[in-house]
Amino acid sequence: MKFCSLRKFVSDESGATAIEYGLIAALVSVAAIVALNSMGGSLRSMFTTVSTQLNSATPATGGGGTTGGDTTGGDTTGGDTTGGDTTPTE
Repeated sequence: MKFCSLRKFVSDESGATAIEYGLIAALVSVAAIVALNSMGGSLRSMFTTVSTQLNSATPATGGGGTTGGDTTGGDTTGGDTTGGDTTPTE
C-alpha cells in the first residue's frame, strides 16, 4: 500500500511546473534588475544633458512670445471690428 503511494508521489509532476515557472520568474527578475542598474547611470546622464540643453535654450524670465490667442493680427477680443465696440460677443 505504501509502496503504491510512493510510486504515485514520485511520478506526479504537477508541482514541478509551478517550481519551473517560479524559477523562470526569478531569473527574469534578476536579469531586469541587472539591466536597469547598468543602464541607470547612462539614463541619468542623458536626461541631465537634455534638461541642461532645454534650460539654456529657453529664456529664464518671461520675455517675448505669445501666450495664446490669435497671432494672425486680427481682432482678439471677439467683438465688432467695424466700430468702436470691442466687448466680447456671447
